[in-house]
Amino acid sequence: MINRRDLLSFSCLALAAAPFPVRAAGLPAATLESLGDSQTIYITPLKKGGAESKCHAEVWFAYDGTDIFVVTASKAWRARAISLGLAQARMWVGEFGVWQRATEAFRKAPELMATGAQVTDAAIQARVLERFGSKYSAEWSSWGPKFRNGLKDGSRVMLRYSPIV
Repeated sequence: MINRRDLLSFSCLALAAAPFPVRAAGLPAATLESLGDSQTIYITPLKKGGAESKCHAEVWFAYDGTDIFVVTASKAWRARAISLGLAQARMWVGEFGVWQRATEAFRKAPELMATGAQVTDAAIQARVLERFGSKYSAEWSSWGPKFRNGLKDGSRVMLRYSPIV
């Protein structure tokens, strides 16, 4: 027989677990599929008025079913924008090559809006770097040490983008 205390405990556990997939669950199916298949994501930070920055970039990313993670140079505009309080970003998921040569083709890809934040927790960084290593296994022997060492010496930062649905 279930008593009120057991029911309340179970309910609290269910609610505590729910927020993680809920944000991503609201994304369109095409976006979720692209997040699972694509090797790159195109990012542009948004200015205070909501206009896109001139800075667009195609970057490697790791998706954990909830958030999108990137590792980037600490001096890159997407990292600096977040540190300046410009945390909103627009993203497109797909393969179009270098954004400057993609002639806006990336804008036809599944699009999403996200809020960015810097990740400084070493345990989260380690977990995300493992995802990067699995996803980019052919290149990881070269790039893995660059990402790890860069995060340690501050020349790179890890950013978490939480989709806005």
